[in-house]
Amino acid sequence: MPAGSELPVELPHTWRPLGARVMGWFLVAALGVMCTMVWVGFTPEIKAQVTTFERLTFGAVGLGIVVCVHALTRSRVVASEAGLSVVNGYKRRDLEWAEILAINFPQGAPWPNIDLSSGHNISALGIQAADGASAKKAVRTLRELATALS
Repeated sequence: MPAGSELPVELPHTWRPLGARVMGWFLVAALGVMCTMVWVGFTPEIKAQVTTFERLTFGAVGLGIVVCVHALTRSRVVASEAGLSVVNGYKRRDLEWAEILAINFPQGAPWPNIDLSSGHNISALGIQAADGASAKKAVRTLRELATALS
């Protein structure tokens, strides 16, 4: 980085999808409340007919939903002086700035794509189009960082 140049954000900086986090955990809470209310509303005769296997299956489905929502809500993009860390669900990719050729965010795309010098590209789920202007600003900032730090 040239002496005296200013970075667009203080590093390290993290971007997370606000809308997806709020809606994901809201839906998990709403589903939990709804299932609890239905169970409480059952008569003792109906509750007695539910087998242990059915209870375990219901619990496994609920756990699966929580695991999927957690994967979505932990997605993030972290910029540091060393490079870019992209966490999509339970997978993490650490990139050096020199590896990044372009950061594209086409009109109508749900999240940006990062083109790499290896010929591959990865999605950055930590920045989501549903967040509107903040997502566009995040991509502009990442482009500036990639230019300044590569």
